[in-house]
Amino acid sequence: MSDIRKFAVEATGQLHLRDANDELMHADGKPMVVNLYGPGSKQYAKAQAAQQNRMIDKLKRKGKTEQSAESKAAEAAEFLSDCTASFENVDYDGLTGGELAKVIYSDVTIGFIADQVAKHLGDWSNFTKPSTTNL
Repeated sequence: MSDIRKFAVEATGQLHLRDANDELMHADGKPMVVNLYGPGSKQYAKAQAAQQNRMIDKLKRKGKTEQSAESKAAEAAEFLSDCTASFENVDYDGLTGGELAKVIYSDVTIGFIADQVAKHLGDWSNFTKPSTTNL
């Protein structure tokens, strides 16, 4: 028998960002990268729980489930920020950490970044461990 945990995913993964033309992004020759907490991490589970709690809070408020585009975008930015460990070679007004993540994911002029991060997070295979078998 084999221990099923050998198929466990990594807690984090890295995404080399692409621009709106699907070209890899670089700054001074270095890759512009976001390090993400994947769906198998405690941080991702916490971010998902927070997102669900915000939805429940909305439902409690007189059963209203409609939300504005701005509110929806802010919630998405919050979730993606909570799933972001760090950025590499990325600058936005000198911001760092969670502030940097929120402003990037909230900026509609670079909305393609939030889209690709959300897509990356949604695919468990992006967080698999490197193969230890020889091909």
